[in-house]
Amino acid sequence: MNSISFILNLPSKGLECKNVKILTDNAANFTTAEEKILGVSIAPLYIHFPGDDKVTDATKISPDDFYERLKAMKPKIPTTSQPSSGLFKDMYEKLAKTGEKILSIHISEGLSGTIQSARLGAKQAQNADVTIFDSMTLSGGQRFQAMAAALASKAGWAMETISERLREIRDKVEVVYALDTLEYLAHGGRIGRVQSLLSSVLHIKPIIHVDKADGKYSTLAKARTLRRSISMMVDHIESLYPQNTSLWVTVLHGQLSQDAENMLALLKERLNIERSEIIRVTPVLGVHTGPGIIGVAALPMSLMSDLL
Repeated sequence: MNSISFILNLPSKGLECKNVKILTDNAANFTTAEEKILGVSIAPLYIHFPGDDKVTDATKISPDDFYERLKAMKPKIPTTSQPSSGLFKDMYEKLAKTGEKILSIHISEGLSGTIQSARLGAKQAQNADVTIFDSMTLSGGQRFQAMAAALASKAGWAMETISERLREIRDKVEVVYALDTLEYLAHGGRIGRVQSLLSSVLHIKPIIHVDKADGKYSTLAKARTLRRSISMMVDHIESLYPQNTSLWVTVLHGQLSQDAENMLALLKERLNIERSEIIRVTPVLGVHTGPGIIGVAALPMSLMSDLL
Protein backbone atom coordinates (compact mmCIF):
# COMPACT_ATOMS: atom_id res chain seq x y z
CA MET A 1 0.00 0.00 0.00
CA ASN A 2 1.38 3.39 -0.97
CA SER A 3 0.29 6.84 0.21
CA ILE A 4 1.64 10.34 0.51
CA SER A 5 1.09 9.90 4.24
CA PHE A 6 0.02 6.66 5.87
CA ILE A 7 -1.03 8.61 8.96
CA LEU A 8 -3.57 10.72 7.05
CA ASN A 9 -5.37 7.51 6.07
CA LEU A 10 -5.99 6.63 9.71
CA PRO A 11 -9.37 7.42 11.28
CA SER A 12 -9.44 10.96 12.61
CA LYS A 13 -11.15 9.88 15.82
CA GLY A 14 -10.53 7.14 18.33
CA LEU A 15 -6.74 7.18 18.17
CA GLU A 16 -6.22 8.67 21.60
CA CYS A 17 -3.09 7.54 23.39
CA LYS A 18 -4.19 5.54 26.40
CA ASN A 19 -1.97 4.71 29.37
CA VAL A 20 1.11 6.37 27.83
CA LYS A 21 1.15 9.90 26.41
CA ILE A 22 3.60 10.47 23.55
CA LEU A 23 5.62 13.64 23.10
CA THR A 24 8.21 14.28 20.42
CA ASP A 25 9.70 17.32 18.66
CA ASN A 26 9.24 18.70 15.18
CA ALA A 27 12.39 17.03 13.89
CA ALA A 28 10.11 13.98 13.57
CA ASN A 29 8.59 15.45 10.40
CA PHE A 30 4.92 15.30 11.35
CA THR A 31 2.47 17.75 9.84
CA THR A 32 -0.10 19.39 12.11
CA ALA A 33 -2.80 17.12 10.68
CA GLU A 34 -0.69 14.03 11.37
CA GLU A 35 0.00 15.14 14.95
CA LYS A 36 -3.72 15.48 15.63
CA ILE A 37 -4.60 12.11 14.14
CA LEU A 38 -1.84 10.30 16.03
CA GLY A 39 -2.58 12.14 19.27
CA VAL A 40 1.05 13.09 19.86
CA SER A 41 2.29 16.32 21.41
CA ILE A 42 5.10 18.29 19.77
CA ALA A 43 7.81 20.31 21.50
CA PRO A 44 8.74 22.98 18.94
CA LEU A 45 12.24 23.79 17.81
CA TYR A 46 12.66 27.35 16.61
CA ILE A 47 14.13 29.11 13.59
CA HIS A 48 16.00 32.42 13.91
CA PHE A 49 16.01 34.35 10.62
CA PRO A 50 18.80 36.93 10.20
CA GLY A 51 17.55 40.45 10.87
CA ASP A 52 14.35 39.24 12.55
CA ASP A 53 14.14 39.86 16.29
CA LYS A 54 11.39 37.27 16.67
CA VAL A 55 11.92 33.51 16.60
CA THR A 56 9.72 31.40 14.34
CA ASP A 57 8.09 28.22 15.58
CA ALA A 58 9.20 25.78 12.89
CA THR A 59 5.75 24.18 12.88
CA LYS A 60 4.18 27.48 11.79
CA ILE A 61 5.86 27.84 8.40
CA SER A 62 5.24 25.66 5.36
CA PRO A 63 8.16 23.90 3.66
CA ASP A 64 7.75 25.84 0.41
CA ASP A 65 7.51 29.22 2.14
CA PHE A 66 10.56 28.36 4.21
CA TYR A 67 12.73 27.11 1.35
CA GLU A 68 11.86 30.10 -0.84
CA ARG A 69 12.77 32.44 2.02
CA LEU A 70 15.98 30.48 2.58
CA LYS A 71 17.05 30.89 -1.05
CA ALA A 72 16.10 34.57 -1.12
CA MET A 73 18.25 35.48 1.90
CA LYS A 74 21.50 33.90 0.67
CA PRO A 75 24.33 34.22 1.58
CA LYS A 76 22.76 34.67 5.02
CA ILE A 77 21.59 31.48 6.71
CA PRO A 78 19.15 31.13 9.63
CA THR A 79 19.90 29.25 12.82
CA THR A 80 17.81 27.01 15.08
CA SER A 81 17.31 26.64 18.81
CA GLN A 82 15.99 23.83 20.96
CA PRO A 83 12.95 23.99 23.25
CA SER A 84 13.70 25.30 26.74
CA SER A 85 13.58 23.12 29.84
CA GLY A 86 10.77 25.36 31.07
CA LEU A 87 8.69 24.57 28.01
CA PHE A 88 9.23 20.85 28.57
CA LYS A 89 8.31 21.22 32.24
CA ASP A 90 5.03 22.90 31.33
CA MET A 91 4.22 20.33 28.65
CA TYR A 92 4.96 17.40 30.95
CA GLU A 93 2.83 18.80 33.76
CA LYS A 94 -0.06 19.42 31.37
CA LEU A 95 0.14 15.90 29.92
CA ALA A 96 0.40 14.36 33.41
CA LYS A 97 -2.85 15.89 34.65
CA THR A 98 -4.87 12.88 33.50
CA GLY A 99 -2.51 10.46 35.26
CA GLU A 100 -0.84 8.74 32.31
CA LYS A 101 2.86 8.12 31.98
CA ILE A 102 4.74 10.17 29.38
CA LEU A 103 7.16 8.88 26.75
CA SER A 104 9.28 11.69 25.29
CA ILE A 105 11.02 10.72 22.02
CA HIS A 106 13.55 13.14 20.55
CA ILE A 107 16.11 13.95 17.89
CA SER A 108 19.51 12.37 18.49
CA GLU A 109 21.48 13.89 21.35
CA GLY A 110 24.46 13.77 19.01
CA LEU A 111 22.76 16.35 16.78
CA SER A 112 20.80 18.58 19.15
CA GLY A 113 20.57 19.67 22.77
CA THR A 114 16.82 19.00 22.78
CA ILE A 115 17.10 15.90 24.97
CA GLN A 116 19.17 17.82 27.52
CA SER A 117 16.32 20.33 27.84
CA ALA A 118 13.82 17.47 28.06
CA ARG A 119 15.75 15.78 30.87
CA LEU A 120 15.97 19.00 32.86
CA GLY A 121 12.30 19.75 32.26
CA ALA A 122 11.35 16.26 33.45
CA LYS A 123 13.30 16.79 36.68
CA GLN A 124 11.53 20.10 37.26
CA ALA A 125 8.03 18.84 36.45
CA GLN A 126 5.70 18.11 39.35
CA ASN A 127 3.82 14.80 39.48
CA ALA A 128 4.91 13.74 36.00
CA ASP A 129 6.24 10.24 35.26
CA VAL A 130 8.45 10.88 32.23
CA THR A 131 10.63 8.47 30.25
CA ILE A 132 13.10 10.17 27.89
CA PHE A 133 14.01 8.22 24.74
CA ASP A 134 16.87 9.19 22.43
CA SER A 135 15.85 8.21 18.89
CA MET A 136 19.56 8.31 17.88
CA THR A 137 18.35 9.67 14.55
CA LEU A 138 16.07 12.32 13.11
CA SER A 139 13.44 12.99 10.46
CA GLY A 140 11.99 9.78 8.99
CA GLY A 141 13.75 7.55 11.52
CA GLN A 142 12.42 9.55 14.45
CA ARG A 143 9.04 9.65 12.73
CA PHE A 144 8.86 5.84 12.64
CA GLN A 145 9.62 5.67 16.36
CA ALA A 146 7.07 8.29 17.43
CA MET A 147 4.44 6.79 15.14
CA ALA A 148 5.03 3.31 16.55
CA ALA A 149 4.83 4.64 20.11
CA ALA A 150 1.52 6.40 19.43
CA LEU A 151 -0.01 3.35 17.76
CA ALA A 152 1.23 1.07 20.55
CA SER A 153 -0.21 3.37 23.20
CA LYS A 154 -3.52 3.41 21.35
CA ALA A 155 -3.42 -0.39 21.46
CA GLY A 156 -2.91 -0.30 25.23
CA TRP A 157 0.73 -1.36 25.40
CA ALA A 158 2.62 -0.72 28.64
CA MET A 159 5.53 1.73 28.81
CA GLU A 160 8.25 -0.93 28.93
CA THR A 161 6.72 -2.86 26.02
CA ILE A 162 6.58 0.30 23.93
CA SER A 163 10.15 1.21 24.90
CA GLU A 164 11.39 -2.24 23.92
CA ARG A 165 9.78 -1.92 20.49
CA LEU A 166 11.37 1.51 20.07
CA ARG A 167 14.78 0.06 20.87
CA GLU A 168 14.23 -2.56 18.16
CA ILE A 169 13.16 0.08 15.65
CA ARG A 170 16.11 2.30 16.60
CA ASP A 171 18.46 -0.60 15.92
CA LYS A 172 16.96 -1.49 12.52
CA VAL A 173 15.93 1.84 11.01
CA GLU A 174 18.22 3.57 8.56
CA VAL A 175 18.16 7.20 7.46
CA VAL A 176 20.41 8.19 4.57
CA TYR A 177 20.37 11.30 2.43
CA ALA A 178 22.31 13.29 -0.13
CA LEU A 179 22.88 17.03 -0.16
CA ASP A 180 23.39 19.37 -3.07
CA THR A 181 25.73 21.41 -0.84
CA LEU A 182 27.28 21.19 2.62
CA GLU A 183 27.09 24.96 3.06
CA TYR A 184 24.13 24.77 5.44
CA LEU A 185 25.48 21.93 7.59
CA ALA A 186 28.83 23.69 7.85
CA HIS A 187 27.18 26.94 8.96
CA GLY A 188 25.28 25.14 11.71
CA GLY A 189 28.36 23.28 12.95
CA ARG A 190 26.65 19.92 12.43
CA ILE A 191 28.80 18.30 9.78
CA GLY A 192 30.85 16.20 12.24
CA ARG A 193 33.01 13.93 10.11
CA VAL A 194 31.74 15.38 6.85
CA GLN A 195 34.22 17.61 5.05
CA SER A 196 32.54 20.75 3.70
CA LEU A 197 35.56 22.14 1.88
CA LEU A 198 36.17 19.00 -0.15
CA SER A 199 32.55 18.96 -1.26
CA SER A 200 32.48 22.59 -2.38
CA VAL A 201 35.78 22.49 -4.24
CA LEU A 202 35.14 19.23 -6.10
CA HIS A 203 31.36 19.69 -6.52
CA ILE A 204 30.78 16.39 -4.77
CA LYS A 205 27.40 15.46 -3.35
CA PRO A 206 28.01 13.65 -0.04
CA ILE A 207 25.81 10.77 1.04
CA ILE A 208 25.27 11.00 4.77
CA HIS A 209 23.63 8.92 7.47
CA VAL A 210 23.33 9.07 11.22
CA ASP A 211 25.82 6.69 12.83
CA LYS A 212 24.07 4.39 15.30
CA ALA A 213 27.19 4.30 17.48
CA ASP A 214 26.99 7.97 18.49
CA GLY A 215 23.96 9.48 16.79
CA LYS A 216 26.09 11.87 14.73
CA TYR A 217 26.40 12.48 11.01
CA SER A 218 28.84 10.36 9.08
CA THR A 219 29.72 10.20 5.37
CA LEU A 220 28.92 6.93 3.59
CA ALA A 221 29.96 7.84 0.07
CA LYS A 222 30.30 10.68 -2.43
CA ALA A 223 28.74 11.18 -5.84
CA ARG A 224 29.11 13.78 -8.57
CA THR A 225 25.48 13.81 -9.71
CA LEU A 226 22.14 13.65 -7.97
CA ARG A 227 21.09 10.70 -10.10
CA ARG A 228 24.17 8.76 -9.03
CA SER A 229 23.66 9.66 -5.36
CA ILE A 230 20.08 8.34 -5.49
CA SER A 231 21.30 5.07 -6.98
CA MET A 232 24.00 4.75 -4.30
CA MET A 233 21.50 5.39 -1.51
CA VAL A 234 19.28 2.62 -2.86
CA ASP A 235 22.36 0.36 -3.03
CA HIS A 236 23.04 1.17 0.62
CA ILE A 237 19.51 0.34 1.76
CA GLU A 238 19.59 -2.89 -0.24
CA SER A 239 22.84 -3.90 1.47
CA LEU A 240 21.44 -3.48 4.98
CA TYR A 241 18.55 -5.92 4.96
CA PRO A 242 18.31 -9.60 4.02
CA GLN A 243 17.05 -10.25 0.49
CA ASN A 244 13.27 -9.92 0.09
CA THR A 245 12.83 -8.23 3.49
CA SER A 246 9.51 -6.42 3.40
CA LEU A 247 10.22 -2.72 3.98
CA TRP A 248 8.45 0.52 4.79
CA VAL A 249 10.27 3.41 3.15
CA THR A 250 9.75 7.13 3.63
CA VAL A 251 11.37 9.23 0.93
CA LEU A 252 12.35 12.70 2.18
CA HIS A 253 13.11 15.85 0.23
CA GLY A 254 13.32 19.62 0.47
CA GLN A 255 12.31 20.92 -2.96
CA LEU A 256 13.09 17.92 -5.16
CA SER A 257 9.64 16.42 -5.71
CA GLN A 258 10.35 14.78 -9.08
CA ASP A 259 13.64 13.33 -7.83
CA ALA A 260 11.76 11.97 -4.81
CA GLU A 261 9.29 10.24 -7.14
CA ASN A 262 12.19 8.82 -9.13
CA MET A 263 13.88 7.56 -5.98
CA LEU A 264 10.71 5.86 -4.79
CA ALA A 265 10.30 4.19 -8.19
CA LEU A 266 13.87 2.87 -8.01
CA LEU A 267 13.36 1.59 -4.46
CA LYS A 268 10.22 -0.26 -5.56
CA GLU A 269 12.07 -1.68 -8.55
CA ARG A 270 14.99 -2.97 -6.48
CA LEU A 271 13.48 -3.85 -3.10
CA ASN A 272 10.42 -5.45 -1.54
CA ILE A 273 8.53 -2.27 -0.60
CA GLU A 274 5.28 -3.00 1.22
CA ARG A 275 4.47 0.56 2.27
CA SER A 276 5.85 3.89 1.14
CA GLU A 277 5.49 7.62 1.64
CA ILE A 278 7.00 10.78 0.24
CA ILE A 279 7.27 13.64 2.73
CA ARG A 280 8.91 17.05 2.93
CA VAL A 281 11.85 17.70 5.22
CA THR A 282 10.63 19.93 8.03
CA PRO A 283 11.95 23.53 7.98
CA VAL A 284 13.77 23.10 11.30
CA LEU A 285 15.94 20.45 9.63
CA GLY A 286 15.99 22.29 6.31
CA VAL A 287 17.93 25.10 8.01
CA HIS A 288 20.87 22.67 8.17
CA THR A 289 20.42 21.00 4.78
CA GLY A 290 19.06 23.58 2.38
CA PRO A 291 16.41 22.82 -0.26
CA GLY A 292 18.62 20.39 -2.19
CA ILE A 293 18.18 17.41 0.11
CA ILE A 294 16.84 13.99 -0.83
CA GLY A 295 16.96 10.78 1.16
CA VAL A 296 15.08 7.85 2.58
CA ALA A 297 14.23 6.27 5.91
CA ALA A 298 13.77 2.50 5.78
CA LEU A 299 12.42 0.02 8.32
CA PRO A 300 11.46 -3.67 8.18
CA MET A 301 7.66 -3.96 8.12
CA SER A 302 7.85 -6.69 10.76
CA LEU A 303 8.47 -3.96 13.36
CA MET A 304 5.31 -2.07 12.44
CA SER A 305 2.84 -4.57 11.00
CA ASP A 306 1.34 -5.65 14.35
CA LEU A 307 0.54 -2.00 15.11
CA LEU A 308 -1.38 -1.28 11.91
